[in-house]
Amino acid sequence: MNVCITGIGCISGIGNDVEAHLQAFRQGKSGLGKVTLFPTNHHVPVSEVKLSNEGLKERLGLPSSKVYSRTSLLGLSAAHEALKDSGVTINSGLRIGLISSTSTGGMDVSENHYPTFRENPTKGHLRYFATHDAGDSTEKIADHLGITGMRTTISTACSSAANSLLLAARLIRQGILDVAIAGGTDALCKFTLNGFASLMILDNEPCRPFDNTRAGLNLGEGAGYVVLQSEATIKRKPYATLSGYANANDAYHQTASSAEGTGAFLAMKAALCRAGVSPSQVDYINGHGTGTPNNDASESTAINRLFEGNIPPFSSTKAFTGHTLGAAGGIEAVFSVLSIEYGILYPNLNFSTPMEENGMIPVLTYKEGEQIENVLSNSFGFGGNNTSLLFQRYKSTLC
Repeated sequence: MNVCITGIGCISGIGNDVEAHLQAFRQGKSGLGKVTLFPTNHHVPVSEVKLSNEGLKERLGLPSSKVYSRTSLLGLSAAHEALKDSGVTINSGLRIGLISSTSTGGMDVSENHYPTFRENPTKGHLRYFATHDAGDSTEKIADHLGITGMRTTISTACSSAANSLLLAARLIRQGILDVAIAGGTDALCKFTLNGFASLMILDNEPCRPFDNTRAGLNLGEGAGYVVLQSEATIKRKPYATLSGYANANDAYHQTASSAEGTGAFLAMKAALCRAGVSPSQVDYINGHGTGTPNNDASESTAINRLFEGNIPPFSSTKAFTGHTLGAAGGIEAVFSVLSIEYGILYPNLNFSTPMEENGMIPVLTYKEGEQIENVLSNSFGFGGNNTSLLFQRYKSTLC
């Protein structure tokens, strides 16, 4: 049975909806800029969504007086777009679930408690903690969309949203759900910026994924969701199918990927195997490609091993959006679906020098109208939690 993708929605530093993202890619427009959401001593590029919290509330028709984390607001925006795009109605009688993911949760709100609390432990705004839990954004999205059935939250660092799609596909294949809205959302906050600065993997310049001069990543924020649906319930031709998916945990290090790329290799290989697709049939790889020396070396080693030197077009889109952490797999799932829908190969911005380890050269210019049948999307998280998704052009299996 096909698991079909019938709706897509996303928001990031390069656009507030899917169409705006398409235009940004066509124009080669990056979302990177200065930090404006909060005061910080870190002068590094980030990719912020170009709407304030109040602007997001107004866009969604939410009361300005109610407290929402920015993570929730971004997720609400993208999930609402995806569900509307799908044409699925909540009261359709279908079993509809929400599998959402995040890594920061509502920390953009709860961290505001600490300056006051630090000065006086008897003071502070405890109501800020109501949005702290990762599940709060899931519940806010479910309430807004009217989903009363199954809903759950996944938090596995940078593979979170990819794992939400993986779980959604499994639930549909097992006959537990007819429809699943799956993806992830994350907002920039002080904790994230300070945390990645402490790891010394932030680049002071725009990131350069898969480049020999790469020096680190640029953080971003946003949300990406897709509507997955059992083929038996679809009313129109879907964008694509999620035909392959796999998660592999190599547990090599708390934050680093193994030099051999073992987890990445196993995840990609198993995703292709599940889909019944050979490496030679992959038309494009949306790489995890964070721009850190460790990740890109590890991922490229794994790609070389799997494809045995016959590497399909590949690139990282994170120089456009920044690394959106728990949302990355959802946003890049949308990009992968668009790749199939429009025949897009995304450019790897800021690339100039091939890595000395393997000489791999990513896609350098935007291309549209290519024949794209199979897209592999990689999301590799801290702790060796590696997930690969294989999106495929829709071919009906119904009689």
